[in-house]
Amino acid sequence: MERVTPSSPDLRAIVVDDVSVDFPAHGISGAHRAVDGVSLSVDWGDVVAIMGESGSGKSSLLRVLAADHLRPSGQNTVPQIVGGEARVNGSSVRRLRRRDLPRFDFDVAFLRQDAADTLDSERTAAEIVAAPILERDRRYNRKSLDMRVATLMDELMLPLGAMGKYPFELSSGQRQRVALARALALDPKILIADEPTAGIDISVRSAVSDLVDRRRQAGEFAAVFVTHDIDLVRALRGSVFALHSGSVVGVGTVDGLLESAEHPYLTALAHAIGPSRRRPGRTIGGSIT
Repeated sequence: MERVTPSSPDLRAIVVDDVSVDFPAHGISGAHRAVDGVSLSVDWGDVVAIMGESGSGKSSLLRVLAADHLRPSGQNTVPQIVGGEARVNGSSVRRLRRRDLPRFDFDVAFLRQDAADTLDSERTAAEIVAAPILERDRRYNRKSLDMRVATLMDELMLPLGAMGKYPFELSSGQRQRVALARALALDPKILIADEPTAGIDISVRSAVSDLVDRRRQAGEFAAVFVTHDIDLVRALRGSVFALHSGSVVGVGTVDGLLESAEHPYLTALAHAIGPSRRRPGRTIGGSIT
């Protein structure tokens, strides 16, 4: 399958323009506004961290950017864009159809919040990582496939002995790294990840930032994370969009936002981190509409 070349004249990786996201009414629960008029943009080469308290809308925004509203959800409701526009790799996710997902997913990888806990229990780690490739090409060269899987696992500091293990035999941090390796198996242009370092021991978290940075340096690549991992954002020199109650309350470098702390959420975050881990910073430009 060929890579998608954006047909839009706007060549940014991701453009979110005044987007509002609702969860529709379900059972006894009424409709809920999760994201309210958010705008942001991600250029190629950028890493953007979305931060906020529980219920701030950060995961809902990430899910619509990954076109999660088109995926089977069982009995669960899914977030829907009800206002504004979001374009990812040149495609309008609001107008995307389910039949467009295979091509969309080839360029855009999505690491779910629960990815480590939903790995296929009947497949080994190597089989899990290889699955996205084989789903598209069953005749993919076995030697090349094995090398690709081994390389991805090595980049994430997973021992080669883990390749033949099943999820229940791995630690939570190892499962998270297997899930991330699977998300990157197709060498996507955009990585959308919800808490990518969740459960990963601090001693090997640098593998995640190193892996993302190598891809960013190698060519056309961009990433958007929901994360509470301040050190990850700093290591990747990423910009931050802080959300509160579905709205943007700060845009800048992580240290610039902590230093200025112009919103109660940012004040609380700066206090929780403590002065010993804060660094003076300069807030960078960004539009909030």
